Amino acid sequence: MRKVIALLVVLPCLVALIALAAELPAFGDADNPANNEVVERYIRQGVEETGAINVVAEILMDYRAYDTLIETTVLFCALVAVLLVLKGEVKKDA
Repeated sequence: MRKVIALLVVLPCLVALIALAAELPAFGDADNPANNEVVERYIRQGVEETGAINVVAEILMDYRAYDTLIETTVLFCALVAVLLVLKGEVKKDA
């Protein structure tokens, strides 16, 4: 019975994922959302706006600093939660 329920949940998800993947734009296509004006601005005006010489450092530390900080905070909180769960409760013998 569990296998049937699992199959009824997984199959529609699989069909939806395949249908969505078929709708993705081709890799390298000019209309691809990854090829928008933001990337061009980072490359062309990044040095003037940030003063950084390295493009990667410029993007991470100036344009996306808060995003990077929040991602690091989330990973740290997840690590602490996992460690607390794995540690468990210490039972004292009476």
